[in-house]
Amino acid sequence: MPHSWRRVLALAAVLASPTIVPVGAQAQLENNRNSSSASAHHTSRSAEAIQDRIEHRLATDSEVRRYEIDVRVSNGVVTLNGAVATDSQKAEAARVAKVSGVVRVDNDLKVDKDVDRTLAERAKSGLTKKGEAITDAWITAKVKWFYVGEYSLKGSDITVDTTNHVVTLTGTVATAAGKARAVELAQETDGVSRVDDRLVVKAEPAKTKATN
Repeated sequence: MPHSWRRVLALAAVLASPTIVPVGAQAQLENNRNSSSASAHHTSRSAEAIQDRIEHRLATDSEVRRYEIDVRVSNGVVTLNGAVATDSQKAEAARVAKVSGVVRVDNDLKVDKDVDRTLAERAKSGLTKKGEAITDAWITAKVKWFYVGEYSLKGSDITVDTTNHVVTLTGTVATAAGKARAVELAQETDGVSRVDDRLVVKAEPAKTKATN
């Protein structure tokens, strides 16, 4: 019998036999399991948060936003895959990926001089960078995603509607700079033909004078 099967059978026998654990030890084992589970969950959530932040930064960076860059995060190590057109863009992607919580960036991006032409052909065919069909629903979701976590839009309340690839923005923003940024991000979204800007810069509440 192969050694591996002996170990499997031995383990099965141990699991099948009754095991007596003192109450105190049992409680400790339960606490250890809970702690391990909580730690694993926290690590997973942290990795997801880091990945989402990096993806957002890449998608809004003027130098690399046009490219499809895959991001993977594990134990603080970020791996970048995909293709860009120049060495400087590859370096820029690595710089953008260095956010808080990242210990190392493995930059596996390829430099492909034909990637811009490929992306242009996809856009002309009404496809995203990944080759998916660009729909009004996709555009709306993408614009909303761009707005999440955008510092200049803090305190804003924006509604995004898309019809026939025309994006209409309504609601309020805190500053004129935020209004300009909201329009810019919508205009830069794949498939958008025009942005109808109906945003209003909300006035700051008047400060009450102190009375003596």
